[in-house]
Amino acid sequence: MQLNGKIALVTGASRGIGRAIAIGLAKAGAQVLCTSTKQDGCDDTLLQISAAGMSSSALMCDISNAAQVEQLAKTVLDQHGRLDILVNNAGITRDGLFLRMSAEDYDAVLATNLRGPFLVCKAFSRSMAKARGGRIINIGSVVGLTGNAGQANYAASKAGLIGLTKSLAQEFAGRGITANVIAPGFITTDMTTAIPEGIQKTMLEMIPLARFGKPEDVANAVVFLSSDAAGYITGQTLVVDGGMTM
Repeated sequence: MQLNGKIALVTGASRGIGRAIAIGLAKAGAQVLCTSTKQDGCDDTLLQISAAGMSSSALMCDISNAAQVEQLAKTVLDQHGRLDILVNNAGITRDGLFLRMSAEDYDAVLATNLRGPFLVCKAFSRSMAKARGGRIINIGSVVGLTGNAGQANYAASKAGLIGLTKSLAQEFAGRGITANVIAPGFITTDMTTAIPEGIQKTMLEMIPLARFGKPEDVANAVVFLSSDAAGYITGQTLVVDGGMTM
């Protein structure tokens, strides 16, 4: 599963799963471009990649902003000539019970988690099609398959991402582009460590492998789907959840 010479872009690479994905791709040999919404948001990610002996660079982009996404694509393609691997990882939450959820919170989550990947895929897919090859990997969530109380907006965005990805897989298969979703379960990150201990204990009891996932578990799946070993896999949702939702 070597990615030597490949150019990869990871959105939302400043921390957690996104950082692990960027580091995993770099260790596999790819040149990794990292995005975040802040100018210095990916500094720690770049340092960790550099410490491992690989090179990477960072770009600022709010993926819900069409103009910023277009500029991102222009910069990447002007500097590198192509993009081989696109990982849409950036996402936000605005949790709340449905009856109390505001339209603004619903729209904000859909704008980043679903409209954002649409914009990014649209900005890069033409160059991938011309190159007759590429990997699109969208980071979803198991709640896109199961739903989740208090996350109607987030679950809707991740379910929509699965539909978007399947459509891309069908449209671009003839151009050698694969498109897949990775749906993580309970992964230990800054976001999940804020969940009360009692709820974490209950969730752990639902996981047959009896442990929470690590960001590296998701990163390993991304490296696989980015590689030649996954060349015959497209339109699929790979669940990385320790068996929680089987």
